[in-house]
Amino acid sequence: MSAPPIRVEIWSDVVCPWCYIGKRRFESAVEQLDGEIELDVVYRPYQLDPTASPGTSQPVIEAYAKKFGGPDQARAIIERVTQEAAGEGVEFRMDRALRANTLLAHRLLWLAELPGSPTDQSALKERLLQAYFIDGLDIGDPEVLADCAAEVGFPRQDVVDFLESGGGRAEVAAYLDQAIDSGISAVPTFVVNGQWAIPGAQDADTFVNVIRRLHEKVAADATAEREAAEHDTNAACSDDVCET
Repeated sequence: MSAPPIRVEIWSDVVCPWCYIGKRRFESAVEQLDGEIELDVVYRPYQLDPTASPGTSQPVIEAYAKKFGGPDQARAIIERVTQEAAGEGVEFRMDRALRANTLLAHRLLWLAELPGSPTDQSALKERLLQAYFIDGLDIGDPEVLADCAAEVGFPRQDVVDFLESGGGRAEVAAYLDQAIDSGISAVPTFVVNGQWAIPGAQDADTFVNVIRRLHEKVAADATAEREAAEHDTNAACSDDVCET
C-alpha cells in the first residue's frame, strides 16, 4: 500500500503580502519535492478585513495607516514586505494597491476548485495576487475579477453570471467559519493533512522538511496497516480453511 498524496490546505487572503511571499516560497518547496512526494494543494479563504465595504476601495497606505497607527508605520510595513517580495522575484507596487473586500475573489477561487474548472486554482490565485500587488487593480470589482479569470481560462461571461448569482457564498462562509473554529487567526497558514499547521511565510526548506516528515509518518502507518491486515489474514486461515 503506497502512501496517499499529502494534502496541503493554504488558508490565505488575496490582499495579504505575506500570503504572496509564502506562495512563492511554498512553490519553491514543491519544486524540490517534485518526483519524490505527491501533493494535493488547495487554497482556502480567509479575510483580513471582513468589515471592508463591498464595492468600495481605498489606497492601501491609507488602510495600513488606519490599522497600524499612522502613515510612518504604514510606509515601514510596505517597505519591509516589498523587500521580502523582491527576494522571491516579485516586484510589489503597493503605492498603487487598492484595499478592497475580498469576498468575491474568494468565491471565484472556490469556483476554480470545482471539478471541470477550466483553470487551475493556483493560476487564478496568482493572477488575483498580481492584480492587487502589482497591477493596482480593484479586486473587489466584479468586472476586474471577470477580466482576471478570463486571462487564465474562464469564459468571462460565465464569471460575471456566477458572481451575480451569489454562487459559492454559503460555501465560502462555511470555510471562513472553519478557519475561526480551527484557531486560524493569521495568514498564511499551511495545514498539512489536517494534522500539522505551518504558520507564516516560512522558507522553502521548512516546508520541505515538514512535508517529508509527515510523508514518512504516513508511509510508515500505511506499511503497518498492510502488515497488520496480512497478519490477520494468515492467522484466520489454516488447513485450507479461512475463519470469519
